[in-house]
Amino acid sequence: MNRDARRSSPDAQQLHDRFNAVWGNPRGWKALTVVNHSTVGVRFMLTGLGFFLFGGLLAMLVRTQLALPGYDFLEPDLYNQIFTMHGTVMMFLFAVPMMEGLAVYLIPKMLGARDLVFPRLTSLGYWCYLFGGLILCSSLLLGIAPKAGWFMYTPLSGAVHTPGPNSDFWLLGITFVEISAVSAGVELVVSILRTRAEGMALHRMPIYAWYILVMAMMIVVGFPPLILGSILLELERAAGLPFFEVARGGDPLLWQHLFWLFGHPEVYIIFLPAAGIVSTLLPVFCQRPLVGYRAVVLAILSTGFISFGLWVHHMFTVGIPQLAQAFFSAASMLVAIPTGVQVFAWIATLWLGRPVYHVPMLWLVGFLVVFVCGGLTGVMLALVPFDWQVHDTHFVVAHMHYVLVGGMFFPLLAGIYYWLPHFSGRLPSVRLGRWGFWLVFVGFNLTFLIMHWTGLLGMPRRIYTYEAGLGWDLPNLISSIGSFVMAIGIATVLLDIVLHFRFGQPAAVNPWRADTLEWATSLPPGPYNFVSLPRISSRHPLWDDPELPHSIARGEHALTVIDHGRRETWGTEPLTGTVREIVHLPGNSWLPFLAAVCIAVVCLGLLAKFYWLALAASLLALAVLLRWSWENGTHPLAAPDARVQPGEPPLHSRTGDGPGLWGMGVTLLANGALYLSLLFGWFYLWTVSPNWQVPNTPAIDPRLLLASAVLLSLAVLWQRPLLRRLRRGQGEPRALQRRFAGVATLGLVQSALLLWALLAGELAPRATAHDAVIVVLLGYSLGHCLLAALLSALQALRVRRGYVGARAPYEPLVVEQLWLYNLVVLWLTYCAVVLFPPTFGGV
Repeated sequence: MNRDARRSSPDAQQLHDRFNAVWGNPRGWKALTVVNHSTVGVRFMLTGLGFFLFGGLLAMLVRTQLALPGYDFLEPDLYNQIFTMHGTVMMFLFAVPMMEGLAVYLIPKMLGARDLVFPRLTSLGYWCYLFGGLILCSSLLLGIAPKAGWFMYTPLSGAVHTPGPNSDFWLLGITFVEISAVSAGVELVVSILRTRAEGMALHRMPIYAWYILVMAMMIVVGFPPLILGSILLELERAAGLPFFEVARGGDPLLWQHLFWLFGHPEVYIIFLPAAGIVSTLLPVFCQRPLVGYRAVVLAILSTGFISFGLWVHHMFTVGIPQLAQAFFSAASMLVAIPTGVQVFAWIATLWLGRPVYHVPMLWLVGFLVVFVCGGLTGVMLALVPFDWQVHDTHFVVAHMHYVLVGGMFFPLLAGIYYWLPHFSGRLPSVRLGRWGFWLVFVGFNLTFLIMHWTGLLGMPRRIYTYEAGLGWDLPNLISSIGSFVMAIGIATVLLDIVLHFRFGQPAAVNPWRADTLEWATSLPPGPYNFVSLPRISSRHPLWDDPELPHSIARGEHALTVIDHGRRETWGTEPLTGTVREIVHLPGNSWLPFLAAVCIAVVCLGLLAKFYWLALAASLLALAVLLRWSWENGTHPLAAPDARVQPGEPPLHSRTGDGPGLWGMGVTLLANGALYLSLLFGWFYLWTVSPNWQVPNTPAIDPRLLLASAVLLSLAVLWQRPLLRRLRRGQGEPRALQRRFAGVATLGLVQSALLLWALLAGELAPRATAHDAVIVVLLGYSLGHCLLAALLSALQALRVRRGYVGARAPYEPLVVEQLWLYNLVVLWLTYCAVVLFPPTFGGV
């Protein structure tokens, strides 16, 4: 806790002690059960730092190999593995998880909340990230790392050209890691919308929260296409289903579309939270509010929207039509407008403020210089003729590092220096901090500015050596020297951070004189962030009320009762910030760790082709997740005491609109993005693949598929009146139990019909891509329908135990969303598989 006078009152100290008893983190091996967002966020960042150092070491090996012409420091095969793993580690295991980890740590504190709304989900995301990253990186130590490039283009990554397990490590490991990213995205979206401080309407929300909200939504929509592509390619490699093989009706360009449907939004997924750091720190060090708050928010939203229309500009050289080239070229230049709005807002804030050049401010200025340069080369690459000239050269490598390293790494270090007192209670060294900045800044520009030169001279990006006399010798030597200068700078920064924990000057309350609520906590913060939750009436609460940290610590605001043993925070209305329920949060649990271990065993079983082990681990993971679902809502472990204080709103589990409804909705949005990507693949192959084969007779019995869809419709309609009564607080327990059991039974019969249609059909999924896609479409619907039936059966059991009923209608309303989603998906599948072919196939 901060060494100040905040807790001078014995009563205040006793209050903090009672909160620590409920919110405190266990030590030793029980630390694996911790779900608190601060601890999990720090774990994300420390793990991301470990992967960053690993990826940086791989970069040094690459630059050493390219320093001199004809150098044989690395063998070609090993170089390809190191090259692929460097890009993979930096993009998937460092950049996105590091930014998510910082957001997981900061967002509740900025919003005036005590934790994220789904703490166990955050913990599961971390363990999936750790285990997936370790599985992927272990492949390099075993000498069987992926070697087809971090983008894994087919057919190079297919079974014919990469027959070993190399590509499988990438496909399964990255899919495992993406579970983490999507779960964190769902968590952040719902937490920002539903757990802000009282009175914190959207127009009062910290600008960083806007950036994270858009980033999280982009993750939810943008990552599923890559997850789908990885699943399809692994099915092709392991089971022979031909999605990307031309001879059997597939198309390798489908992989590029699915990858860049994820890949280009990911650039902005990495950039936006970094820009959020810039927009948060600049007002603090310029000592004035950010210029153009509303314009910046509009620019953030526009950037997120436009970024999904740019993916084909990575494919200008693959033979797409000229009309498509013109459209995506224009869209690629259009995205510069909202980015420019943000840059000019930052410049105006600098111009109108009184900048103080502390160490974080140096990193911000370095970011502005580097990112503007990278943005200009991005506009150049948006021009199709220029892109043709420099595609796949070091010019593209230089541009990517300028916008990603300059656009993400420089603001990240500014943010780390700025928020260091949160982790240590101390301030960093000024001298070492400045040395670290200048070494990184000079080394970075020596490394990558020169690469523009080698790219214009025609040096390809994926060669392990080159001949002398091509004009590449000196530029490559300078780049390699610069990379080692940058490495020394990063080592200096890390040394400064480590030493400051012992020798740094103790930080006072709000040491930077910031305006946002995270500086109203103690330093370092307690596990509950705020012992009392304040009402917010301004966008700059600490500038308007500098005494707010002290009054919060003395317990002078809301929600200070802790005797019931619940972890609580406000549940607020999304637009206005009006309090409408108390969200009770789960405590520490083994379930996330156990679920992640089971999923890791599934991954290892698939890698080793021990499919029986993968199946057993999948069933065990399902059992753990069902137990997780059981300990929810009104279960005694979730809400040990249902009483609330006079005048307080009800617990969210006793209402009909808790955060779980929003969580399910956002999760189904991600699920829908994956399904729509699958439909995109179906229609893309139909229209583009040169060997697409349509059977003369239906591959499946349309009557069985129609019967299954009709039965699912009846199941949904049958439970609608029941759910309406539940919303009104009506419903007799026995009738509820019978109805949920009946719906579950109807769902099982419907799933059986769907399985019958799949097995009885004349499908040859290994012979044609047409049948392979149908198998995946029907398998997707079957899995979701079985899950909905299982969850309805679980609701019947919960009604019997008294966890669900007229006074606790919450959970069936959550499950209802899955039923409605399945209904839409199955009818779309019916239309695509049964109705579409006769009118388009022409067979």
